[in-house]
Amino acid sequence: MKHILTISLLGCLLFQSCNQKSADKLEMDPAFVHVVYFWLNDPDSASDRKDFEEALNTLLESSEFTQTNYVGIPPKASRDVVDDSYSYCLIVTFDSAEAQENYQTEAVHLAFIENASHLWDKVIVYDALGMN
Repeated sequence: MKHILTISLLGCLLFQSCNQKSADKLEMDPAFVHVVYFWLNDPDSASDRKDFEEALNTLLESSEFTQTNYVGIPPKASRDVVDDSYSYCLIVTFDSAEAQENYQTEAVHLAFIENASHLWDKVIVYDALGMN
């Protein structure tokens, strides 16, 4: 339940900030959002983090289906409702649910899983359709 509340709050804040029309803000494609949290086996290993980040960057640079992307690490939680136990957060958007389905079987996405899955212990995925 704690994860769902955290994701819901993150999603609301993200969509609120991304939907504001302003010259100094980037616009996020709200059609289909794919949020992935990764827990690395050894989050303190600089080598594992480097390998994971390289594999992730290859995926994001090469995918033909992702529209926008965001990669982040957790800040130190200052409130009980904030989950800071994960190692990385990936948020990618797609122009449709069909594009996201194609991404799932895209060669570069499958290569990312094959090359990096040994680095993580747990993955949680949240998908959302835009309400616009």
